[in-house]
Amino acid sequence: MRKSALLYSGAPGNLGLSSFLLACGCVTYQSTRSIILDNVTLRFYGVRMVDEPKEMTSTCDASVPEQGPETVEELRGQVSRLNRQMQRLSEIGLALSAEQDRNRLLEMIVELARNLTHADAGTLYIVDPTGQALEFVVLQNDTMNVRLGGTSGNPVTLPPVSLYKEGGEPNHANVSSHVALTREYVNIDDVYCAEGYDFTGTRGYDKSTGYRSQSMLVMPMVNHEHEIIGVLQLLNAKDQTSGEVVGFSQERLEAVRSLASQAAVALTNTQLINGLKELLYSFMQSIAAAIDAKSPYTKGHIDRVVDLTMRIAETINAQKDGPYADVQFSENEMEELKLAAWMHDVGKITTPVHVVDKSTKLEAIVDRIEFVRTRFKLIGKSLQAELLEKLLEMAGHGAARAEMFAVTEEMEKRRQDLEEDLTFIESCNKPGEFMSDERISRVKEIAARAYDDNGEQKPWLSENEVLNLCIRKGSLNDAERKTIEDHTVVTFDMLSRLPFPKRLARIPEFAGSHHEKLDGTGYPNHLMAEALSLQARILAVADVFEALTAKDRPYKEPMKLSQAVKILGFMCKDKHVDPDVFGLFLQSGVYKEYAEAHLNAEQIDEVPMPGSPPPAPPAAPPSAPAGEDAPGKG
Repeated sequence: MRKSALLYSGAPGNLGLSSFLLACGCVTYQSTRSIILDNVTLRFYGVRMVDEPKEMTSTCDASVPEQGPETVEELRGQVSRLNRQMQRLSEIGLALSAEQDRNRLLEMIVELARNLTHADAGTLYIVDPTGQALEFVVLQNDTMNVRLGGTSGNPVTLPPVSLYKEGGEPNHANVSSHVALTREYVNIDDVYCAEGYDFTGTRGYDKSTGYRSQSMLVMPMVNHEHEIIGVLQLLNAKDQTSGEVVGFSQERLEAVRSLASQAAVALTNTQLINGLKELLYSFMQSIAAAIDAKSPYTKGHIDRVVDLTMRIAETINAQKDGPYADVQFSENEMEELKLAAWMHDVGKITTPVHVVDKSTKLEAIVDRIEFVRTRFKLIGKSLQAELLEKLLEMAGHGAARAEMFAVTEEMEKRRQDLEEDLTFIESCNKPGEFMSDERISRVKEIAARAYDDNGEQKPWLSENEVLNLCIRKGSLNDAERKTIEDHTVVTFDMLSRLPFPKRLARIPEFAGSHHEKLDGTGYPNHLMAEALSLQARILAVADVFEALTAKDRPYKEPMKLSQAVKILGFMCKDKHVDPDVFGLFLQSGVYKEYAEAHLNAEQIDEVPMPGSPPPAPPAAPPSAPAGEDAPGKG
């Protein structure tokens, strides 16, 4: 009699297959051999070739040892369970790969592993950044009704498990650290009977809680680079029928091994994504910090704009009625707006420092008012020399004392006029002084005068000095203002070069439009209201309000809260900022929350709400220092 082995997917009791084999001179019997392939148990069935074919029959040769062959129903049940398990593992893989939230993913890994094995409890450890310890990140126990870590809101306070002893030797005493070090799973039927591991902590927990730890399965989690990233520990598998605690079967073990592999990949992907996010945020914050550090006048500006922008956006999300009742920024949109706020001034990295920092009209590398003062001193010395020379000449001609006294008085008046002119020029140099037509005329009149410099006639003020002193509002002339305004063009160009993912694709648009106005008079593209996104409008209000109320600008006194709100109100009427955004900003109290967080106490005063008698407009618009279309650098 010849013997061979056959692997087939049918059951020995299948009449069609058994009859066919018997007709060919074969009898079948269930072998004790089996293999596990891709988490599915496959059994071998023996085939014996007999000398003569027999008639087709469903019975097996009596000489074949019976191994208790399964019925068709049992085999069908087993196949059905395996199919469900494979389908479940496939669904688990999809779920794990789709989850982006790290805390939810960590929690999901433990929940899925416990469901697959019917485990009462589970713990997930993650290797810490130093690679020296395992940190508890999720702990679940149904009997004790415990949920720690993950999205539970209850932090895990247990100390980490050291992978190495004080002397640097590997720590194989703890089963979790042993698994992490060896990358081999450990399956224990009863931890109280197990040898080779220190279960003092487990027994201590049982003693203090009344719990009874018994079966334990500890599985390593290894990433695609063959690095250990975590350890999954399951406790007390339960029989589904009786509910009794049993050991973790081979079938359950293989299911957890598959899950651990998939979970390691998913967790690594999430860590990589979060790492890239952190890198992007860190890079952007570093650039923002560099811009703030570049100009001491705007230090902290970007941080505060980000804070105020997100406060407004969160308030919009909370609206149940009004113009924003149907607006709901998603998590991705909130992140997109926040990054745009971080980057809204990135273009200023190319703006010359002496333009960004121009706190007076004559400031360049240095404040040129000092040159004007020195020149006026020279002119004063010239007047004094002229007086002495004239008095000597009059004395030589025998002039009367009264005539000489009259010349002295005239020269004294000219000296006083010179000092008054210098004081006036110094006041014009300050951006807080609004330049009326009369003041501009006086500047030009002073500039038209000439003084003698070693035989050369020179004007009291140069052409460039006149140009800057006659700036009506702020400290920038037209060319410098254009340079400042170009920072939005540079911002858009720089950000457009970055390969943002699709969910963050509009960052360049939002960041580059924060100086646009609803009436089209903004810059750089003079966009009208219909072309401006809500995000850009929010950022514009935040940028202007921060600039108005900034308490750390050395070129201006900190503005009162009510005055800043008043100016924004006028900007709404002029269609420079969005009235709906400003109205919500005011009515919701966001302005006050921001003020309490960032303003000096003396700046916070009573702010009249809409509906009260409107305040009279200021006699002259507040000045706008460098690069502003509203007071304050923004």
